[in-house]
Amino acid sequence: MSVLNGLIKTTLDSMKGYEDAAKDAESTKFATMFADFARDRAQVATKLQEQVRSLGGEPELDSSMLAAAHRTFMDLKQAMTGKDDAAIINEVERGEDHIKAKYEDAMKEDGLQPATVAAIKEAYASVREGHDKMSALKHAQS
Repeated sequence: MSVLNGLIKTTLDSMKGYEDAAKDAESTKFATMFADFARDRAQVATKLQEQVRSLGGEPELDSSMLAAAHRTFMDLKQAMTGKDDAAIINEVERGEDHIKAKYEDAMKEDGLQPATVAAIKEAYASVREGHDKMSALKHAQS
């Protein structure tokens, strides 16, 4: 269950990051895209929380302090460098690398119940899709 709760926390961090990116984006197109990703991550977190409950556990409901510190750092950095879309996309893509790695590590865990593995794999498909879209977007901006 700690594996799932760790993924929930990371997924909620990602959701909050996308919400921040949507607020900061100059382009309506990017703001809408980031808001869509935030909603998708909220759905992923909810499914993982349901899995924890089905195992008799208490799911994580909040993001980590680390994410709050990261967002504060992003705010500071943006205040100094300006909030252009390319900088926001770079930050989001960096976050996507982080969450994708967390899910890949979780899938390598031994002793997980089949339903837990299935929940992680389903969530990972969404995370990987988001990662790949952000990576393509970042490279298109370069």
